[in-house]
Amino acid sequence: MAISDGVRNPQDATGKPPVTGDADAKGETAARSGIHGWLDGVRSTRTGRLTLKIVIGVIGTVLVVGGLIMVPFPGPGWLVVFAGLAVLATEFHWAHRLLEFGKRTLSAWTAWLSRRGWTVKILVVLVAAATATAIVYYGLKLSFDLDLIAEAQKLLVR
Repeated sequence: MAISDGVRNPQDATGKPPVTGDADAKGETAARSGIHGWLDGVRSTRTGRLTLKIVIGVIGTVLVVGGLIMVPFPGPGWLVVFAGLAVLATEFHWAHRLLEFGKRTLSAWTAWLSRRGWTVKILVVLVAAATATAIVYYGLKLSFDLDLIAEAQKLLVR
C-alpha cells in the first residue's frame, strides 16, 4: 500500500470511509444542482469556458455601461451598475473585487449618513433633488431644445 492510497481513500478502523459532510451523510453526490450545476457543466469544456466568459462579459458590460449612462438621471442607475458588476463577478475576479469595494464604500457612506442629524440628512436629500432637477432641465434643453421654465411661464400667463 502506497502512502498516497491512504490519502486518497482514508478509512477509519471499521474500514468505511469517514463521513465528511452533509452530502456524504445523506448518501448524495457532491455535485451541485440548478444553475450552478449547469454552469459547472458548461465550464467543464474549454470551449464552454470561453463561450461563458464572452457571454457573461458582454451582458455584464452592457449592464454596467447602461447603468453609468443612467447615473446622472433620476432612476436606478447605480442599481444597474451594481447588477452588471454582479454579473461580471460570476466569471471575473477583478469584477468581484470591484463589487466588494463598492459594497464597502456604500455601506460606509450610509453608516456615516445614519450617524448624522436630521438637518444633514435633509440637506443631502435637497442637494440630490436639486442635482437631479438640473440634470433633467439641461438634458431636455440641450437634447430637445425644450426650455421647461419658459414653457411653465407660458402656462401661467394664460
